[in-house]
Amino acid sequence: MLHTGPVVTAAGAGRPSRAPLVPEGRFLPFVLVTALFFLWAIPNNFNDILIRQFMKSFEINRLQAGLVQFAFYMGYFFLALPAGIIMRRAGYKAGLLIGLGLYGVGCILFYPAAHVGQYWFFLTALFVIASGLAFLETGASPFIIQIGDPETAAQRVNLSQAFNPLGSITAVLIGSRFIFSGIELKPDQIATLQAAGTYQAYLKGETLRVVTPYLVLGSLVLLWAVLIARTAFPHTGLDYSRNSLEHDASKSLWSRKHFVFAVLAQFLYVGAQVGAWSWQIPYVQTYTGLGERNAGYWLTAALVAFTTGRFFSTWLLRFVPASRLLGWFGAINAVVCALAVLRPGWLGVGCLVTVSFFMSMMYPTIFALGVKGLGPKTKTGGAFIVMAIVGGAAIPPLMGKVGDTAGVALSYVVPALCFLGVALYAWLAADPDPEEIAADPQVARG
Repeated sequence: MLHTGPVVTAAGAGRPSRAPLVPEGRFLPFVLVTALFFLWAIPNNFNDILIRQFMKSFEINRLQAGLVQFAFYMGYFFLALPAGIIMRRAGYKAGLLIGLGLYGVGCILFYPAAHVGQYWFFLTALFVIASGLAFLETGASPFIIQIGDPETAAQRVNLSQAFNPLGSITAVLIGSRFIFSGIELKPDQIATLQAAGTYQAYLKGETLRVVTPYLVLGSLVLLWAVLIARTAFPHTGLDYSRNSLEHDASKSLWSRKHFVFAVLAQFLYVGAQVGAWSWQIPYVQTYTGLGERNAGYWLTAALVAFTTGRFFSTWLLRFVPASRLLGWFGAINAVVCALAVLRPGWLGVGCLVTVSFFMSMMYPTIFALGVKGLGPKTKTGGAFIVMAIVGGAAIPPLMGKVGDTAGVALSYVVPALCFLGVALYAWLAADPDPEEIAADPQVARG
């Protein structure tokens, strides 16, 4: 069983004991839900591969390729709140099963999309996948937060989220190996294929390369839905009944400063993360001359740094308050992104890898800080924070526009400003008022 620091128990007044990070009898649901963090990272990071692949197979520019992220994160925006409402009424398990179903169907849609050969069909499939992920992310983090001691919530959700970058690494390795063909035609080679009437067949072949990874992923996701359906989920301790919600006299969500600014901070963070990873491969290719596969391996290095940072920060949160650590890491990343702008080349590539290390703890920490003290409003508040993932739809196209007009390096000014915003949130608005904490019966009980 996973354990954390000492607490005082009723049985042994004043005597230190080790509170379990995951309470007894809840380990299997914890594992099944934690695996979802791994599973939803894969399509998120396949997008970074798809952007480059679709620029080649559909012959589109960076701004048009940015629509991959736009379509994907609009799925989060439109479905997160309905997901929160459904889970408030039907429970976490029902919401997670709906999410896995949509996720699996979206993956399978890649097969007809590839044979139709239309870019909009792929964007539609990505929207369906993201709609499923909206359910998973709206439910998984609050479930992990509420499944155990509230004082260890940030540490517990960071541990679960630590498996998210492992999914990211898996996605980039699979995508670099099985989606990228390694064939990058020069203008004279394209002219030769066009003259021979085989150029369209080449483009079709490049498009078809995306199908198999998504079909395998969809099958795995639907299998996981069966496992969750057959597992009993515990009650998390909060009363979400209609009667409780109708008589809830606590402050509204939008009057709680720490929650409102958490939504904004999450918008900025997700936009910065998605943008930084989406344009890292073009950055590496532009300033080092590496091919697409080798550039993809540098994205893998960034994800390894992200994974290392997630486990390191999970340990560090035992000693450093979450808001303080978030502020330090946000400020560091603003500076490191600025260096990538000013010194493009191998130093800039190293900076982008470093950025991934320091942004690793931001998403789960902002989420945990934002829902702290929300009580029966936790699911709805969590849904709004997940909706803020729409930042991933807004920032990459903006970076693509800057990159098309002023160069890829200068586009990293955008995530630098986003990370600065996250740091300001951590320093000025991350901690809830004391009465808001008292309003949360789970925290009071802890």
